[in-house]
Amino acid sequence: MKQIIAILALAAAALPSVAATSVKATVNGMVCSFCAQGIEKRISKMSATKAIFVDLKKKTVAVEAKDGMTLDEKAIAAEIVEAGYDVIKLETVQMSVADIKAELKTRK
Repeated sequence: MKQIIAILALAAAALPSVAATSVKATVNGMVCSFCAQGIEKRISKMSATKAIFVDLKKKTVAVEAKDGMTLDEKAIAAEIVEAGYDVIKLETVQMSVADIKAELKTRK
């Protein structure tokens, strides 16, 4: 029995951890909570959006995909630009919005 448990533990450790896929954007022009709300409202309407976080101080917008869905970076950038802001950098990361939020808070 102990051997079976050990084998199962090794097999579980060998499985790749499935992290959420998110798009992280660096955005210029956001200066107030109204800016953040406008971006959140636009992007939250997108069908693949599970969660969104806007950090005004770090000029970051993080968007997490729903399980099994893929985010369209170009569409996200277009929504931000149409809202009146400049997208400086866009990257896909294997992190949840909660992870990105925690990471940004530790980088004060």
